[in-house]
Amino acid sequence: MMIDDDMWIGVVRLHARVEHELSVALQRHGLGLSEYRALCHLSTAHDGELRMQELADLLGLNQSSVTRLVGRLEAVGFTRRSLCAKDRRGVYTVITEEGRSRKEAASGTYVETLTAALDRASADGLGLTVAALRDTVQPA
Repeated sequence: MMIDDDMWIGVVRLHARVEHELSVALQRHGLGLSEYRALCHLSTAHDGELRMQELADLLGLNQSSVTRLVGRLEAVGFTRRSLCAKDRRGVYTVITEEGRSRKEAASGTYVETLTAALDRASADGLGLTVAALRDTVQPA
């Protein structure tokens, strides 16, 4: 159906624009977008840790990509790896205090950039798409 196609094109355009603006903004904090999102997931996880596969699923990444991502976070001290006490094959990634601090420092920039990017997209012809998405998350 053509209406669905037009709607989907709007979603893809919006996603690309917003992701680009977020990526640029987070670079000022020394973080990539996936790195920031990984720190967000880890900071809200029980004990600040997630199995590598859980993190991959939350980020929409494959195992290889999340392994490289976690390697970058470890190299700068934002996470560390831990073996599962019950299953030595299970590997966890754990957020460090430095990782929490960096995530917190970047959070304001992320939220401000996200809102501004959505507002700009709304004014630039994607208003219906932005409004529809915002309506789906507003409390009833």
